[in-house]
Amino acid sequence: MRLEEKVALITGAARGIGRAIAARYVQEGARVILADINEAGVREAARKIGDGAAAVRVDVTQQDSIEAMVSATLAEFGGLDVLVNNAAVFDLAPIAEITRESYRRVFTINVEGALFTLQAAARVMIQQGRGGKIINMASQAGRRGEPLVAVYCASKAAVISITQSAGLNLIRYRINVNAISPGVVDNEHWDEVDARFARYENLPFGEKKRQVGAAMPIGRMARPEEIAGLAAFLASSDADYIVGQTYNIDGGSVLS
Repeated sequence: MRLEEKVALITGAARGIGRAIAARYVQEGARVILADINEAGVREAARKIGDGAAAVRVDVTQQDSIEAMVSATLAEFGGLDVLVNNAAVFDLAPIAEITRESYRRVFTINVEGALFTLQAAARVMIQQGRGGKIINMASQAGRRGEPLVAVYCASKAAVISITQSAGLNLIRYRINVNAISPGVVDNEHWDEVDARFARYENLPFGEKKRQVGAAMPIGRMARPEEIAGLAAFLASSDADYIVGQTYNIDGGSVLS
């Protein structure tokens, strides 16, 4: 019950990592707003989690939607102590085929959306005067380039950089900003990634997913629940002295 009496807001929470973090936070005693552009999906996720969970639709590319999400959190639970910035999209293409449309979509959601969601939450936390925790979801893709994933890799590298800058700026208000860098996680997101790799690498569906899982030093993909444990720690008072850090949780894929 490390998060008892805390209020958390999690974007991209209709499925996968976001949903697993929401469930873990409720188990740890928090009240949680699950937010996602998929309104039906996020409401179903909150219903299944049960007491202590509520849902709201958000489009992180729209400032008024971000502000409405934060306002809904305050109206529902009376405050905001933890933000998990998890909403993101993926795309891939060889360098010669990257389009401006793809670039804009990935950066608008993954970078701009994360930054201005962080800002909106930080403003509330500053006004409350009791500190807070902000956790950005980066990726092992932000630690290194990949041949087909230049835009997504760059967007997650930007998330790591924003985490450092925001961490240094906001700690004066006792707001700890840190990030999690997952490796490959066995969820719906990776089913979509696998389908995209199948097209460019001429692979049968499921083969890329099998390959990357087998290539992990630990020998398999992560489960979403294994990311949620670190998210619970970073949201708790145990992480009060951690500032601007990005933690790898990837089965040994990236060492730093």
